[in-house]
Amino acid sequence: MRNAERALIAIALVASASAAQAETRRPVDLPAGSLGGAVVALGRQAGISIGVSDPRLASMPVRRVRGQFTVRQALQKLLDGTEAGFVSIGADSWRIVRRSPPPQPLRVAQRPMLQPAVMMAEEPPGDIIVTGSKRATPLSAYPGSVSVLRMDDLPVGAEGVGTEAIAQRLPGVGSTHFGPGRNKLFIRGIADSSFNGPTQATVGQYLGETRLNYNAPDPDLRLYDIATIEVLQGPQGTLHGAGSLGGVLRILPVAPRLGETQASAALSAAATAHGAPSYDANAMINLPVAGDHVAVRAVGYAVRDGGYIDDTLRDLKDVNRTDTYGGRISLRAEPAPGWTIDIGGTYQSIRARDSQYANRDLRDLVKESPVAQAFGNDYALGQFVVRKQWDSGLSFVSATGVVRQDIDETYDATPESGPPTLFRQNSRISLLSNENRLSYDMDGGLGWVVGTSVVRNDYRLSRSSGAGMFSSEVGVFNRVDEATLFGEVTLAVTPSLSVTGGGRLTHARLSGDALDAPQFEQADVRMQAKRSETTILPSLAFSYRAAPDLTVFARYQEGFRPGGIAVRNNFVQRYRNDDVATAELGLRYGGTGTGDVNLALSVAHTRWRDIQADLVDSTGLPSTNNIGDGRIWSVDATIGWRPLPGLLIEASGVYADSKLTDPFTSAVVLRSSLVAYDGGTGVVSGPGPGVIFPLPATAVIAESDDLPNVARFNGRIGADYTTVLAGGYDLRVSGWARYVGRSRLGIGPVLGVSQGNYLDTALSARIGRGGYGLFLSATNLFDSIGNRFALGSPFTLPHERQITPLRPRTLRIGMDIRF
Repeated sequence: MRNAERALIAIALVASASAAQAETRRPVDLPAGSLGGAVVALGRQAGISIGVSDPRLASMPVRRVRGQFTVRQALQKLLDGTEAGFVSIGADSWRIVRRSPPPQPLRVAQRPMLQPAVMMAEEPPGDIIVTGSKRATPLSAYPGSVSVLRMDDLPVGAEGVGTEAIAQRLPGVGSTHFGPGRNKLFIRGIADSSFNGPTQATVGQYLGETRLNYNAPDPDLRLYDIATIEVLQGPQGTLHGAGSLGGVLRILPVAPRLGETQASAALSAAATAHGAPSYDANAMINLPVAGDHVAVRAVGYAVRDGGYIDDTLRDLKDVNRTDTYGGRISLRAEPAPGWTIDIGGTYQSIRARDSQYANRDLRDLVKESPVAQAFGNDYALGQFVVRKQWDSGLSFVSATGVVRQDIDETYDATPESGPPTLFRQNSRISLLSNENRLSYDMDGGLGWVVGTSVVRNDYRLSRSSGAGMFSSEVGVFNRVDEATLFGEVTLAVTPSLSVTGGGRLTHARLSGDALDAPQFEQADVRMQAKRSETTILPSLAFSYRAAPDLTVFARYQEGFRPGGIAVRNNFVQRYRNDDVATAELGLRYGGTGTGDVNLALSVAHTRWRDIQADLVDSTGLPSTNNIGDGRIWSVDATIGWRPLPGLLIEASGVYADSKLTDPFTSAVVLRSSLVAYDGGTGVVSGPGPGVIFPLPATAVIAESDDLPNVARFNGRIGADYTTVLAGGYDLRVSGWARYVGRSRLGIGPVLGVSQGNYLDTALSARIGRGGYGLFLSATNLFDSIGNRFALGSPFTLPHERQITPLRPRTLRIGMDIRF
C-alpha cells in the first residue's frame, strides 16, 4: 500500500508540474500539393500521428504552410477553406475528417477500420507498415497473418488492463488466468499446458526491439503511452528464433519527442458488483534535454484491482485484491543525421493478496481455503538501441536488452481432512539478449534483412512446502545460450507476385542442475543435462496482388524450443526440444482502413513434434515432460463494415481443431481417454504402475485429445461510433461481445476438466474537447460468472472443482488531460 501511495504522489506531482506547460510552437514547413503529402510532412516534423479517414481527402490540393505553429494551429491553417477538418483521438494522435455540408449541425468523423491491421498514420494513406518483419514491409505485401492495433482501437481504459485487453480484442490470442504477471499466452491454438515451468513460452514478446521474456510467464506490462501493438501469427522462427511457435506479440511505446514539452495524466475509479472498489492513476511527461537533439519521456502508474472472491473458511471478503505499480523512462538522442540512440528502463511490480479462483461446488464467487495464496511479480528491463538510416533505404539496428524477473507464488496444498499446508514456489529469471541486423527496403515490400542474435537465459526454480516448518523440495536450474545467424529476402517474380525466402541457423548450449537434491541425484543430472543443439529453420512465402485491394498469400514457416531438465515425483529427468511447422494460405481484401468493407481470412495447418508441457505429477507438484506429437487446423477470419459515416461494425472469429496425435509411452497415463474413472470411489487409475489420482465424484472429465486451453471456437463482434459534436466536442461510443469456447484445462485425468464456454460484454463512451476528456465504461454487463480457467491450486484440484470467474459487472468513470 505504501508503494502505491508513493506512486500516486509522484503521478500527482508530475501532472501538477506539467499543467503549466502549454503546447509548444515548432518550426513547420508543409509543401503545397496534396493533403496526403502535407499530412506526412507534418507528422514527421512534429513527431505525431495523423490519419486520413477518407482516401479522396488525401488527394485534395492544399497550399503551403510555413512558420512557427502548434500542431492545432498548423492543421487549422492547412485545412482552412477546405472541406476537411480534424479531431484529436488521443495523445499525439489526430485524424483528418470530412466536414459535413451545411446545414447539418454535426461534423462526422470516419474512424479508420481495424481489420488485420490499421493505418499507421506516419505513412502515406494506404500503407500499413508491419515492423515485426524487421523491415518496412507494407501490409499489402506481407505474406502472413498479422494484426496491428492502435490504442484508440482498444476500449476506453484498456491501458490499465494490460495484455488481457489484447486478448479481448483479438480472438486468436488466448491466455491462462492464474493472475496478472503469471499467465501464459497462446496464439493460433498452439498451447502446451496451463502451468509455468522450465519450458520456454510459445509466444515471443517484445517491447520495441527488445525481448521481454524467454521461459517466463507474460509480465503483463500495462499499456500506458503505447503507439501500436503488433500480433504476428506464427510460427516466426526465421526472424524471431526460439519461443515463437505460436507467434509474436510486439508492443511499441511512444518514442520521446525531440524538441517538445508534453504531459498527460488520467485518473479513474471503478465499482465492482459483489466486490471492492478499484482505481487507476497514470501520468506522462516528455521533456527536451538538449534542444532538438535529446529528449526524455517518462511514464508512471498505479493500479488497484479490487477483490471479489470471498473466503468463507477464514471469514474474509474480497480476498483477491491486486496492486500494480510501475513506470517506464526512455531517452532518445539524434547525435548526427540518420543516427538515433534510445536508452530505456521499465519496471513493474504486481502484488496480489490471494488467488482469484473459486470453488464451483460452493455459492458464486466463494472458496474455502485455510491459507492465503498470495503471489507477486517484479519485472525490470533495461534496453539500449542504436539505429542508422541511410537515404538509400539501407538501415542498421543494434538492440541489447537485460531482463530480471522474480515470481513468488503460494498454493494451498492442504490434503483432504489434513492440517493447513502451504506450498511455495519462487522463479528467478534473467535474460540477456543482443541483436544486430542490416536491412534494405525497396518499393512494394521488396528488400532483404540479415542479422545475428545472441541470447543467454537463466531460470532458477526453488520450492518448499510444509504445515508449519517448511522443507525444501527438489528444484531446478536451467541455462540456455544461443548464437544465431538469420536472413530473409523478398524478390519480385512479376509486378504482382513476390517471393520471400529465409532461414535461421541457431546453435544452443543447454545446461541444468538440480537444486536441493541428494548428491547422487545431482551427479546423475549433471551428466544428462549438458548438451548442445543446432537447428535450421527455413521459411518460404508468396504474395500475389490479385487486385489493388486484394492480396493472396501462402506461407511455410518453422519454429522450435530448446530442451532442459525438470523434476517429476522428486526425480530429475531431461526433456527434449520440440518444433513446429506451419503451412498457411490466406487473403486480405482492403487493408487501408478506408473502404466500406474489409476482410481477412487464413487457413493454417500446424504439425507439432515432441510437445513440451508443464504438468503436475501424482503428488500435485509441477513438472515438465514431452507428451507426444500433435497437429492443429485453424481458420481465422475478420470482417469490417462501415454502413454509415463514423460507424464501424466488426466481426472476427477463430476455429481451431487440435489433437494429440501420437502420445509418448511415458505420458500415456496423462491421456484421459486411456484411463478408467470409477465414480463410486472417486479414483482414476492408469496403465502406469502406482499412478492413482483421487477425484471428486462430481468431476467433469473432458474426454478428448484436444490440446489444453484450445477452444474450438472463439468469436467477437463489436461496434464503434465516432463523431464530432457541435462546439468541437469529440464523442466516441463503442461496445463489444466476446464468446470464449469450451476447452480443457490440461492433459490427463486430473487436468482434463472443462473450462470456457462463456460470453463477455462491455460498453464505453468518451467525450472530450481539446486536451480534456471524460469517460465511462461498463464491463461484464450481464454479471456472468463464467469459467476462464479451471485451476487455482493443483494440490487441491483432485478433491474440489475450481473455476476462475469473470470479474463481476464493473462500472468505471474517469478523466484524462494532456498538455
